[in-house]
Amino acid sequence: MTAAVIVALRIGVAPEVAFTAFTRDIGRWWKSHPLFQLSRRGDGVLRFDPAGPGGRLVTRFDDGKEWEIGAVHHWLPGERLAFGWRLPSFKADQATEVDVRFEAVGDETRVTVEHRGWDAIPQKHVARHGFELMLFQRRLGEFWRGLLKGMSENL
Repeated sequence: MTAAVIVALRIGVAPEVAFTAFTRDIGRWWKSHPLFQLSRRGDGVLRFDPAGPGGRLVTRFDDGKEWEIGAVHHWLPGERLAFGWRLPSFKADQATEVDVRFEAVGDETRVTVEHRGWDAIPQKHVARHGFELMLFQRRLGEFWRGLLKGMSENL
């Protein structure tokens, strides 16, 4: 996995608080976007289940069906969270990974999201909307920045 989107945002709370907001409250601040929906049904409500090492990120759609977005690879409260990211439209061998770092900077926390592996997803795949990789990465970066801003506004 090489092609990555990296976005960072400072949030006015301690790293442990930012980590909790990202993990426990993801269902509140995650907002669907037309370009980056998990499925045609939208995004549903995301949650880590169970929350912690060995957990997974899942979503529940309005019809009650659930989808496992990815397994948790790293769960270090206040420091790092990493998990797989697979859309329902991905083939079995297609996956990306999200790596989130929480770093104290004075009395704030720099939250850095790295979403990598998009070079493994073909340009013609519905998830990429036919965008060339650089344009897709720019758009995805804007999406993640908006999500982090929404998370910070929910604190």
